Amino acid sequence: MNPPEAWPGADGTPISCREKLKVLAENHAEAAQMLADMLEDAVLMGVDETRMRAIMAELVASLPSPRRRAA
Repeated sequence: MNPPEAWPGADGTPISCREKLKVLAENHAEAAQMLADMLEDAVLMGVDETRMRAIMAELVASLPSPRRRAA
C-alpha cells in the first residue's frame, strides 16, 4: 500500500514541502498498517470481510472535518 504520488493541496496544487510530504507518507504507512491489522483481526474473529471493509469505509467517511472543528 503505497502513498499517492502527489498530495493535492486545498487549492488543487500538489504539496511540495519535503517535511509535509514526509509526515504524510509516515501517516499513510501507519494508517495502512493499522487498517490491515484491523481487517485481519476482524476476519480471524469471524467477521465477514466484505462487511468489515464497508464498516471501515463508513468509519473514514464519518470522520469529522478538522476545518469544522477549528472554526
